[in-house]
Amino acid sequence: MPPNNNGEYYFDFENKIAQLDQQMDELRRLTSAKGIDYSAEVRRLQRQQVAELKRIYSNLTAWQTVQVARHPKRPLLDDYLNLMVKDFRELHGDRRFGDDRAMVTGLGQIGTEKVLVVGQNKGKTTKQKIACNFGCAHPEGYRKAVAKMKFAEKYGIPIVTLIDTPGAYPGVGAEQRGQAQAIACNLIEMSRLRTPIICICIGEGGSGGALGIGVGDRLALLQFEYYSVISPEGCAAILWRDGSKAAEAAETLKLTSRDLLKLGLIDAVIPEPLGGAHRNIHDTVYNVENYVTRTIRELKRIKVEKLLDTRYKKLRSIGCALAVNGRNGHSQKVKIRTTPKAASRKPAPVPAKA
Repeated sequence: MPPNNNGEYYFDFENKIAQLDQQMDELRRLTSAKGIDYSAEVRRLQRQQVAELKRIYSNLTAWQTVQVARHPKRPLLDDYLNLMVKDFRELHGDRRFGDDRAMVTGLGQIGTEKVLVVGQNKGKTTKQKIACNFGCAHPEGYRKAVAKMKFAEKYGIPIVTLIDTPGAYPGVGAEQRGQAQAIACNLIEMSRLRTPIICICIGEGGSGGALGIGVGDRLALLQFEYYSVISPEGCAAILWRDGSKAAEAAETLKLTSRDLLKLGLIDAVIPEPLGGAHRNIHDTVYNVENYVTRTIRELKRIKVEKLLDTRYKKLRSIGCALAVNGRNGHSQKVKIRTTPKAASRKPAPVPAKA
């Protein structure tokens, strides 16, 4: 998605928005050049633009939601650290191999609450993106995250994780250093940490890379994000051996916040400003901050033993499916059995020999 002459990015489904922006820019240019007041026409075009944005973003398809989640100007981890976290002090290293720049950990304050922030960093400039592996963490990144989480547990500090990754780093070196084991250990340790954990997907939530810091008491997604076991392109390449069917794969995966909330896989959807988070970064960060502070206060009222028990039950309930009753069309939750039901009938007797 290349930018236009003004450095703005527009999707294919935003052609009318781009035309309205171009007309308003032209009217403003004429106002400054000729001294003619076109403010009434600009306000009329702004009303049209707002109506068009409401129409488009209230009916986004799954593939369009994936595109919005990948917008080049969407707020990244650095924006949240600068605007939401006060007095942030970064913690480095996993004490085994090195310091992965794709995974950022540190202590800070959100609102009136002291927290440990664990986030995935994609980087903004080309140099930063290369240093961060475009947000794909190595095993040392996940080991760093769980080490700092245990530190927070020791002092009773709530944990906030900010998820934004297309997946864990798939290189040979990462596999040699135990990528799968590092993620698996994070799942085990996060499920039993004796401190509140809030997980928020602020961008892409892809595969085990997102799941490695996505186990907690609350899991929330921004309105136009996706959270999936695999990217739509990867799913299309595996199932149809054709990456061009990514849009069809996105619909099948049920990866949008609306679908995941309906299936009970996430706890909340954080609203975004009109037209997506990339159009108003400050309001987006403000909404996330409000959710974090409100949820921390709620979780801190719960005793640790009950918190762990509730977290365990929440994780065990994943696997419930929506079964549709063919007669009345109502849906009900049905648990998927983990062990086969014992046979109720007795085995047939063996016939006697003639």
